Amino acid sequence: MKVTATDIPGLLVLEPRVFTDSRGFFLETFHVTKYAEVGLPKSFVQDNWSRSTKDTLRGLHFQEPHAQGKLVWVTRGAVWDVGVDIRRGSPTFGKWFGLELSEANRKQLWIPPGFAHGFCVTSEVADFMYKCTALYSPESERSLLWNDPDLNIPWPTKAPLLSKKDAVAPTLKASPVLPTY
Repeated sequence: MKVTATDIPGLLVLEPRVFTDSRGFFLETFHVTKYAEVGLPKSFVQDNWSRSTKDTLRGLHFQEPHAQGKLVWVTRGAVWDVGVDIRRGSPTFGKWFGLELSEANRKQLWIPPGFAHGFCVTSEVADFMYKCTALYSPESERSLLWNDPDLNIPWPTKAPLLSKKDAVAPTLKASPVLPTY
């Protein structure tokens, strides 16, 4: 497995080793020992699968309290995926990292607890998979405005398909609840 550190400590791009032959391919999406060696937790408590159509933008989501670390990847189609450091007091507070995750590149992104996460579908449809370190907690669910001008994330669509919650989320500056570093 190839692991690439980003400019934001703790946020990692992982590229599992892929074995291909005339029948298809095989890869490990998670291996407790190998992933722990690069700093990921040994315990995930929830797996999720999201299917979305082109220009759907989900995020920027986080939980506080009960923050979730997320290991994310795409098994069908492609998305522009973003992690944002929202931990008050962090030297990289408000910084984001984005990359394409796709069935073709098979990359994964590790998003530590204390980060907001979002993605925008760039293919006709995308299946998005993720493992979480904490259970979904409806009372802890939070969002940040996807087009916060202070974050200035270059989303790949000008007219995203948004949930009602995401369309009216606060900016990072206006968020009443954020995790601490």
